Amino acid sequence: MTAKCYLITPPFTQLNTPYPATAYLKGFLKTKGIDAAQDDLGIEVILELFSRQGLSSLFSKVDTSAEILSDNATRIYALREDYVNTIDSVIAFLQGKNPTLALSICQDDFLPEASRFAQLDDLDWAFGAMGTQDKAKHLATLYLEDLSDFIVECVDPHFGFSRYAERLGRSANSFDELYDALQQPQTYIDDILLEVFGRRLAAIKPDLLLVSVPFPGNLYAAFRCAQFVKRHYPNTKVAMGGGFPNTELRSLSDPRVFEFLDFITLDDGERPVELLVEYLEGRRTIEALKRTFVLADRKVQYMDGSGLPDYKQSEVGAPDYTGLPLDKYISVIEIANPMHRLWSDGRWNKLTMAHGCYWGKCTFCDISLDYIKVYEPVAASLLCDRMETLMAQTGQNGFHFVDEAAPPALMRALALEILRRKMAVTWWTNIRFEKSFSRDLCILLKASGCIAVSGGLEVASDRLLALIDKGVTVSQVAKVTRNFTESGIMVHAYLMYGYPTQTVQETIDSLEMVRQMFEAGILQSGFWHQFALTAHSPVGMRPEDFGIVKTTDAIGAFANNDLDYVDQTGIDHGQFSFGLKKSLYNYMHGICFDNDLQDWFDFRIPRTTIAPDFIVKATGDDAQIALKFPSKVVWIGSNPKVRHFTKSKKGNTWRMAALTFHDKRHAFTIELNELEGNWLAGKLAELSVSNTKTLTLQQLKQDFENEGMENFELFWTSKSLSVLKASGLLAL
Repeated sequence: MTAKCYLITPPFTQLNTPYPATAYLKGFLKTKGIDAAQDDLGIEVILELFSRQGLSSLFSKVDTSAEILSDNATRIYALREDYVNTIDSVIAFLQGKNPTLALSICQDDFLPEASRFAQLDDLDWAFGAMGTQDKAKHLATLYLEDLSDFIVECVDPHFGFSRYAERLGRSANSFDELYDALQQPQTYIDDILLEVFGRRLAAIKPDLLLVSVPFPGNLYAAFRCAQFVKRHYPNTKVAMGGGFPNTELRSLSDPRVFEFLDFITLDDGERPVELLVEYLEGRRTIEALKRTFVLADRKVQYMDGSGLPDYKQSEVGAPDYTGLPLDKYISVIEIANPMHRLWSDGRWNKLTMAHGCYWGKCTFCDISLDYIKVYEPVAASLLCDRMETLMAQTGQNGFHFVDEAAPPALMRALALEILRRKMAVTWWTNIRFEKSFSRDLCILLKASGCIAVSGGLEVASDRLLALIDKGVTVSQVAKVTRNFTESGIMVHAYLMYGYPTQTVQETIDSLEMVRQMFEAGILQSGFWHQFALTAHSPVGMRPEDFGIVKTTDAIGAFANNDLDYVDQTGIDHGQFSFGLKKSLYNYMHGICFDNDLQDWFDFRIPRTTIAPDFIVKATGDDAQIALKFPSKVVWIGSNPKVRHFTKSKKGNTWRMAALTFHDKRHAFTIELNELEGNWLAGKLAELSVSNTKTLTLQQLKQDFENEGMENFELFWTSKSLSVLKASGLLAL
């Protein structure tokens, strides 16, 4: 009999869309005929908690006589009936089921307001540009965040919408603190979680529970679920996998972990889980598992004796979201920034274009681990097949490609395939800001439905970017972000401070670079984070090459990834955190560009050494670029209507061709001499994106000259062709 699997994501990851790990694994198991159910316990718990019954129960748990509440908590408690009476309608609105409520939410007397609403004075300017639905969604988000603050203060200090007890999982070299927490009575949130989980377990009765733990904030709840299974379903085996064990638990040795778990698998889960099923069915010995920790002879042992390779990406099947409550996820808007909101607003089908990272060199990154170093792209045709499958399954045509860095060549191929199939999709992804993202490629990506990209500008310093081995310069990043922005694609930048050997001057200069990029309008969103030393990165493995000294010596028995260190510069980089983030918050809202950088810090900083027009010059009109004749030429517009006419000047006459094009917004006409116009009109059909066979610029030049015309380079760079290029005649 085939073992029945139950896949769960424990609280909490995202409110607006399921984390894709269980859907990926369920899709794979489906190809193997293995029965599997799945649940996102995070959204289930949120919906139980944020309901009329849930809030009524929550407020009843607060002992107002036994503890001193803050003024904010006191206000929320005093308004408890208003919260209870509005919560169901607000959640339905955020699920997209009650859009007319937006008009009420935007009224001052509908939602109860606590401390989170204090920031509205700073955001009044934004509401003029926001529609009623977006404004209401933002106000409803503040309302939920007020309730979250109340829960943290009065009921469960570990609560958070996208993390739960994260501190217990982050940098947990020892299992002691987490183990002790699991011996304590269940929290109020635990009670809700285990009630929901218990109902599902009773219905499914799985042989194997598979717990995906992508982040430290999922770890505590994962162990609570495993603990519940061991107490109430002792015959069910429990396995853990996901991003957290893949990076943190590679040197696990504490046997107490296996009081809760039977297996921990590392890296890609498809083959290890398949072999676990075979083991439970008696078709495989425990020694023949793959990348799996078990407890044997009272010791933690690592089993990797199967000898079987991992599956290719073409073999794992499409993700399967069956069983997840796709209509119940809630979209929130934390800040009124159109790019930043993508992570929390809207339902996105998640896919990857490629396994691993095609660059794989950044010195702060875990490039020694398989999820980065094993690079394997998926063919564009197969990606589109999977997209069509997911659209039919979920009813959603939005896609977030969650690659480490999507390869430009594959993005180009995907865009062409989307256009050829006439798929109406919206998508975004993570990239490297490399020079391959030309103006023409960005136009193509936009035409295929790409709305946004995110990528690492990191330290915004050429010296440090070289030390990171990022393979880009600040000027290059500026040009690429300009290309994306001018094509209508939004750009988010990941930013880093405190990289080894970074000086105070370089930190301030990085901030100035970022300020100029936002002021120039070539960045729409960003996020600063402080450098963290990890065991599997080049910096972690060779700290002496980067001017730091590791202070984490012994390998812990539990998690081992984040390392403590001393930067030989002696700089306290943490002091910059608030100022960097506050300035960025304002820049993202298009304000305070004229503020002196000193205004963001309460301690003295040096003046920037960056020229005030550095980014403007870097993104100025590029010098005439030499034609790249191996480039493939594609036309993504419509066929023209051709009209011939005679032109006269100073007694001379010659025949002309006027080519009129219609795009979705307007019509335009270009004029060429008759021979060139007729040739171009005929070629555009051949260059159409609908054709799978493409022509190179060299082949076009040869054909142009074969028709008796000369000076192809002059023709291709003419004013008329420039107009056509801006409308979709692309050299890729």
